[in-house]
Amino acid sequence: MGLLTELARGLVRGADRMSPFTSKRGPRSYNKGRGAKKLGVFTSSKKFFLVKEMVPEFIVPNLEGFKLKPYVSYRIPEGSEPPMTAKQLFNEVVAPRIEKDFKEGTFDPNNLEKYGFEPTQEGKLFQLFPKNYVR
Repeated sequence: MGLLTELARGLVRGADRMSPFTSKRGPRSYNKGRGAKKLGVFTSSKKFFLVKEMVPEFIVPNLEGFKLKPYVSYRIPEGSEPPMTAKQLFNEVVAPRIEKDFKEGTFDPNNLEKYGFEPTQEGKLFQLFPKNYVR
């Protein structure tokens, strides 16, 4: 919306109605919160039931002796290499292993899991269907 329509709306409806709705302006039961994830559910008797599966578990690796800093400056120059494509990744990682096995005579087209291919996409967060492929 434009500036003039917002001004007109404020004059017609009143400036007080244009202010944001906060916990001080709302009813006693209004709690805006801060967008935190709920760790359980409320029962019908308004009691909170903690669900252990909903509690986040942070897995932190041991960084003892790690030499890199956690901050990367935005002032660093942009990299000279172009971003890697799926074809380049396949040619550099999987294709040499397939060629080696083919020359040795141990290549089995029914056992592609050995090279990182997955036979099914069930249970994946983002399943690869034909409509999801990059065109």
